[in-house]
Amino acid sequence: MTKPSPQVLRFLLLGGLAAAVNWGVRFPLSMVMPFPAAVACAYAIGMTVGFTLYRKYVFPGGGRPLAQQATMFVAINSVTAVLVMFVAIALVAAPPLEPLPLSVREAFAHGFAIALGAACNFFGHKLLTFVEVAPR
Repeated sequence: MTKPSPQVLRFLLLGGLAAAVNWGVRFPLSMVMPFPAAVACAYAIGMTVGFTLYRKYVFPGGGRPLAQQATMFVAINSVTAVLVMFVAIALVAAPPLEPLPLSVREAFAHGFAIALGAACNFFGHKLLTFVEVAPR
């Protein structure tokens, strides 16, 4: 069995931290706004944490200027944000989860959607955002 690379492990660990921030801040946000808005705001907060950590610790050799990295990061995360939103909303309404209290369905749906988004983000950021540019 092949061991995951240190880069993948750092991505998972720091992405997990960013996802935990994303997931955790949704609860207080849900007290002051509707669930979809809380998910969107929580995602933006988690995305900011993720960019900072990934740039410094996961993909430090990325050769693009900061502005290009940030633009690509936002673009990739915007696509996955839509994915996270739709998956979370769909799972909250999924018939097998209907017997559960709404707060439990929302927590499960949001957590699952974040995990799916994280997998998509790794490949997007590795291949596009923080790609190493060959020296000229």
